[in-house]
Amino acid sequence: MRVSAVPAFPSMNDSHQRRQGILELHAAIFLVGLTGLFGKMDLSPATIVFGRAAFAAAALGLVMLGMQSQTGSPWKRPSKWTAVSGLLLATHWVAFFQAIQVSTVAVGLLTFSSFPLFVTLLEPWFFQERRRWLDLLTAALVMAGVALIVPSFDFRNNVTQGAFWGVLSGFVYALLCILNRRLLMNQTALMLTWGQNLVAGLVLLPLVLWESTMPSPRDVLLLAVLGVVCTALAHYLFIRGLSFVRAQLASVVTALESVYAILFAALLLGEVPGLRTLSGGAVILGAVVVATLGRNSEK
Repeated sequence: MRVSAVPAFPSMNDSHQRRQGILELHAAIFLVGLTGLFGKMDLSPATIVFGRAAFAAAALGLVMLGMQSQTGSPWKRPSKWTAVSGLLLATHWVAFFQAIQVSTVAVGLLTFSSFPLFVTLLEPWFFQERRRWLDLLTAALVMAGVALIVPSFDFRNNVTQGAFWGVLSGFVYALLCILNRRLLMNQTALMLTWGQNLVAGLVLLPLVLWESTMPSPRDVLLLAVLGVVCTALAHYLFIRGLSFVRAQLASVVTALESVYAILFAALLLGEVPGLRTLSGGAVILGAVVVATLGRNSEK
């Protein structure tokens, strides 16, 4: 979960609000860090994503109904481009959980974290913006980090497979971020997130019905936690945190997602990443932080 919307924030003089915003951002990223663990469920990636999207859409829909009853704001149907973004979200999540299932949580999260590489390469082309030498340098560093994680280019190796799916997830997510930048000009982040989750669930429903293995009651409960707590609630906390904290700090905090996920996987699943994976991940996350600080310093 990374949100492209950056709402206007009040004066930074209120230190209490700023501390509250920082706590809410950390809480959101903490919850998102748990999502990698759900990739180890005994369900297909399509079923996991369907459950996540369906429960998130239901939770966000209830929030929007409550807001509508209070403010009378109109309920809008998802637009054509929102539907496209929902398809991208479904593809991103499926590739993400596939990466975790064929390898480890660490490999999936760290290779997915390469998505800023694709954003920096594609965004100037979509928005006619100039390229910066720092973007190209950080892109090279991200590529080096991914190369460190991959032990060989033999696709029979499970880590190589995981890295492939993780990078694919990052590429699709970069396209989604770029599209969101356009869509958020005409609708709220809450409306857009609801529409994307709704479309993602509808797109994956036929695949879930076609599969012979159906979720158990325990699986349904876990998917509800994934969709409501780790997706809908995390999104809400992230948006609230952005109301009190500058986007630069929020972007740096977001980089902690991989750190939280690796810690959870080590403590709860016994997946302790090797030195090579940690070294590659450190290069990737370092490049992301440097790129974020450099980009925001020019604004």
